[in-house]
Amino acid sequence: MAKPIILAVDDEPAVLNAVARDLRQQYGENYRILRASSGSDALETVKELKQRNENLALFLVDQRMPGMSGVEFLRQAIQFYPGAAKVLLTAYADTEAAIVSINEIALDYYLMKPWDPPEQRLYPILDDLLSDWLANLPEPEPDVRVAGTLWSPSSHMVKDFLARNQIPYAWLDIDRDEQARKLVEATLEGSEWRLPVVFFSDGDVLVQPNNADLARKLGLHTTAALPFYDLIIIGAGPAGLGAAVYGASEGLKTLLIEREATGGQAGTSSRIENYLGFPRGLSGADLARRATVQARRLGAEILTAVEAVGVRVEGSYKYVRLANDLELGCRALIIATGVSVRALDAPGVERLTGAGVYYGAALTEAAYYRGEHILVVGGGNSAGQGAMFFSRYASRVSIVARSSTLARGMSQYLIDQIEAAENIDVLCKTEVVEAHGKDRLEAVTLRSVDTGETWECSTPAMFIFIGARAHSELVQGVLETNQAGFILTGSDLYQNGRRPKSWKLRRDPYPLETSIPGIFAAGDVRHGAIRRVASAVGEGAIAINLVHQYLKTV
Repeated sequence: MAKPIILAVDDEPAVLNAVARDLRQQYGENYRILRASSGSDALETVKELKQRNENLALFLVDQRMPGMSGVEFLRQAIQFYPGAAKVLLTAYADTEAAIVSINEIALDYYLMKPWDPPEQRLYPILDDLLSDWLANLPEPEPDVRVAGTLWSPSSHMVKDFLARNQIPYAWLDIDRDEQARKLVEATLEGSEWRLPVVFFSDGDVLVQPNNADLARKLGLHTTAALPFYDLIIIGAGPAGLGAAVYGASEGLKTLLIEREATGGQAGTSSRIENYLGFPRGLSGADLARRATVQARRLGAEILTAVEAVGVRVEGSYKYVRLANDLELGCRALIIATGVSVRALDAPGVERLTGAGVYYGAALTEAAYYRGEHILVVGGGNSAGQGAMFFSRYASRVSIVARSSTLARGMSQYLIDQIEAAENIDVLCKTEVVEAHGKDRLEAVTLRSVDTGETWECSTPAMFIFIGARAHSELVQGVLETNQAGFILTGSDLYQNGRRPKSWKLRRDPYPLETSIPGIFAAGDVRHGAIRRVASAVGEGAIAINLVHQYLKTV
């Protein structure tokens, strides 16, 4: 395949030569560097490239050009290459135009001239943008095909695992595709009918596989390289990934264990608008991918689809028991297992989960409900983000919330977006009392919290975002938790001014330290945590500082 293209545009010959030189030095091995001295010339180049079906990865364009400004050029060029990264070269006086263009043309970044030294001011920015472009480049023929039905819970689980681990796959719906049905029938001939059936390009087939089977087949890292580490982190959401980045970068031999996919609940978010440093926002999947690559690059070892089921302490050492009964030891341990959406206690919901009823964003399913009326249950930010994402596909999205107003649990920027969306309506002071359907969701009974009046709403899909349940089962009986299962740390461990009975040291517990010295908790699983992505990342970083303090004493 021909190298993808980076196009530099500037009307000043000296600047254009310098840009092309720096681009060629850093990216010439993997990209073709093209240049143009005006917006009109660049636009002709773009049209020719599109006619030849060439891949264009990035525009690096000067704002101040006679005849056609950089923003004007980009506005026309993205009609041909909407997925290309867009960077504007600006002077100080152009800052306002650049900021406005973030919303107008989805500008990715603007750089002040001069950009010297490029190692600090140019390459890191372009590296990130090109990495994103490559990650989102469509795979013409995925190596994995998943054959099943939209109403099969196990089919949903496999699709969700592949999507969250960013493994491209083709979906074959045997209810709509006769060739797919025949392929499954031929594969399962003479054996029990189970779905999904997963086909691989090398000819291998897995029938109704679990996450561990898929991970091994896909070559994901599922076996630890060592029996003992300086630091083990359980859970690869934002807190765990943050801890892995800082732990590995600061010289700790670090192992991160994740039972599903890196990113945690945040990884399923369709859009995170308020994360510092990303003015256009970013998806949870993008954040998870960036952080995972960063942690691995800095030396952290990451196990995927590996479940930690228990923790024990022997002297100053901690041991983590895995689902396969293997044990891994460490000097310090961070629990960052996060939370999951609380189950909705209503008749029919459990039976139809995965068959029209979904917990969390379930982004893999959204496109299959195109043109339908769907329900989003919950009044927090996750529900708001989910509703905005689903509104791209559904004809109508109804948010069902028990609270009297969304303002009680949702950020204002999301409320504003929801109010501006023509196909989203909000049913406050309303609750779900029953889900109906034989083998798939067909309707939901709703009830007014105020009057008790009930009515039935026809819908093929309901996405639930209500409350949080702590994933602390593996430390029950080992660490102190509150009644809801959230892990107590720091000053929250004290009762009547006394330390917990398990605390044997003279010093007080560190702020994120649990009832056992050297075991820390970070992120949503911790009692008192602020449930924001930035807060979780920050707690992961703080936990590493406290780990260093602890290790100095043992």
